[in-house]
Amino acid sequence: MNKPYLQIPESFPPFDLVRLLQTVFEPARGERTCVLIDLDDPQGIKDLAFLKDPSLTVQKYAHDIFYKGLNNGVRDTLGLTGGDLFAYKKTGGSNLDMDDLAVDIHGKELSFEKDIYTQYDIILCISTYSATAPLTASAKKHGFRGATLHGLNEVILSTGLAVDYNSVSKQTEKLRLGLTRAEWVEIDFEVAGKKATLHLDLAQQEAQKSHGLCRGKTPDVANLPAGEVYFVPTNAHGQMPMKFSDGTLAMLDVEKGRQVGGTFISGNPQTFAEHVAKLKRDPVVGELGELGFGTQLLPFSGRDIQDEKILGTIHVATGRSDHLGGHLTPDKFAEKINATHDDILYAPHKTPEIVLHQARMHRDGNTTILIQKYQPAPYLQNLLA
Repeated sequence: MNKPYLQIPESFPPFDLVRLLQTVFEPARGERTCVLIDLDDPQGIKDLAFLKDPSLTVQKYAHDIFYKGLNNGVRDTLGLTGGDLFAYKKTGGSNLDMDDLAVDIHGKELSFEKDIYTQYDIILCISTYSATAPLTASAKKHGFRGATLHGLNEVILSTGLAVDYNSVSKQTEKLRLGLTRAEWVEIDFEVAGKKATLHLDLAQQEAQKSHGLCRGKTPDVANLPAGEVYFVPTNAHGQMPMKFSDGTLAMLDVEKGRQVGGTFISGNPQTFAEHVAKLKRDPVVGELGELGFGTQLLPFSGRDIQDEKILGTIHVATGRSDHLGGHLTPDKFAEKINATHDDILYAPHKTPEIVLHQARMHRDGNTTILIQKYQPAPYLQNLLA
């Protein structure tokens, strides 16, 4: 049998902003929308000066595809109003809270709480760092809907955002029903000849899904591209390999649901030492706040926002979990800068040094293999048949 994660469609439909917004939101006529970007200095949005910086590719997509698209026909076609563009200061980390300051294209300083969250119905955040957690919290408070599309690039635009999210939702629900109410999941790893198993307790909780649909009047924020089934672990123990952003590899020890230290394998010893020091200084940094399974057939984009949604991959996240229904909120961290939600993605292109021998689920008294060497096992394939 061919590797399922390589059975990617030969072609995707052209990206269509009208189709994406209509499918994801089913917006009502008159709803007001806006686009957010992050900049080192939010005043860089004044007179669109940020467009002169060639390094700001994500922000340029936000302007060229979403802001200009809304104002060049998309807004009128969907019966929307607004279409404004705002900048905020880069947070410096995944899902960190955003400053209240927002700046419009004229350089006017505004308040998110007073001028944006209360005035817009649909908010699109296209940024360097994920803002899903803070925007989800604000949506529940103020009643808007939205989508986060951090790290946007050409591959994502032409594949992960070009798909039919009605189909994505149906496929994701099939997998969710096949995983929900699991008692536990175990993952067997091997890296540099070292074998390890991570055991995650799920306590028969109802599985959740990120499926790209954010319709109706219920305040919510979709993470796009979408396509995953996830849990918030109730406990965990064992070991898990971790590949840091500089390529450093380590084996982390997990006790009582948290990373507590570990063993350096290769790369930069200082990178590993700094991580362990952070765990000791602020223990909730290492709390396992998510276990996720990808559900889509897409090409790897080099950005986790799409790659963690690919069938055959698994991600385990540490840190903040309130946006997923977990208990870990920013105020529980010793340092504000540490209140991130960081996905640790296990995928063949990103972690080729890490062999994912097997992931298995225990549910209804039976243990079932889910994934072997980044390939969906027959159980998952049959769910999608």
